[in-house]
Amino acid sequence: MTRIDLHSHSSVSDGTDSPAEVIEYAVAAGLDVLALTDHDTVGGIEEASRHLPSGFTLVPGMELSCAYQGSAVHLVSYLFDPDSPELAEELRRVRSDRAHRAEEMVRKLQEHGVDVTWERVLEIAGAGKDEYADANTIGRPHLARAVVEAGAAKDVQDAFDKWIGSGGPVYVARYAIDPVRAVELVRAAGGVCSLAHPGRAEGATNGAVPVELAERMVGVGLGGIEADHPSHNRPQRKFWRGVAADLGVVVTGSSDDHGSLTGHRLGCRTTAPEAFEELIAPATGAPLLKG
Repeated sequence: MTRIDLHSHSSVSDGTDSPAEVIEYAVAAGLDVLALTDHDTVGGIEEASRHLPSGFTLVPGMELSCAYQGSAVHLVSYLFDPDSPELAEELRRVRSDRAHRAEEMVRKLQEHGVDVTWERVLEIAGAGKDEYADANTIGRPHLARAVVEAGAAKDVQDAFDKWIGSGGPVYVARYAIDPVRAVELVRAAGGVCSLAHPGRAEGATNGAVPVELAERMVGVGLGGIEADHPSHNRPQRKFWRGVAADLGVVVTGSSDDHGSLTGHRLGCRTTAPEAFEELIAPATGAPLLKG
């Protein structure tokens, strides 16, 4: 049976492995199809595509950062045209604001006596100093790793809990796209999308994406809900599978692997082949890439 993982990250955003290494790990994990979905960028797709073994399929993708009533909502998007003008402009704005936000949090950390430098955060992110809009996506996980290096947290999660998470002493809000608008942008660019880990929405009142928001997203073209995610327990998986059925969209399953940060878990959750085919059927923006 074809094994499909539709959510993974490389060092182009906040994973620890290069795009080429992600493909190596995917093959070793017995996967046949992998979506590389770095945050707000498709910068790793070209490298990943050069390392596909025969018979392996890469789904060009991206995890799009969205916000709704003060909470974080994420959209895993596939097979869109990254040069579509409206989508490309929003992505430049999102990446630029991510970088400026991280730089402001570095300043606040320094005020709290944490020995973190902006130059070190850029090194961890693999980004150039003057390339905010077009470089590798710079995010809080890079900052968290710098905080751990500085001895101010025991691990990345502790850095979020103690310093940079929502409500933390150095937290800074940033620009993010409205989720309904994000679906519209992806669909206008010929892509398709699934609501990422809906049971985990940072800043939400009950920690989850509101069902009414999922309904509105489906209304403008959302094709799937990532019910099978490592952060979801059994009741959450059952609940979001029910929501997907009620709304008439497919259930996707994904590892959301970030390399060593998540324990190299590619393939720990997968998407059924028939669900994958139904999800990508309307896509017209970019092709699947085959080894």
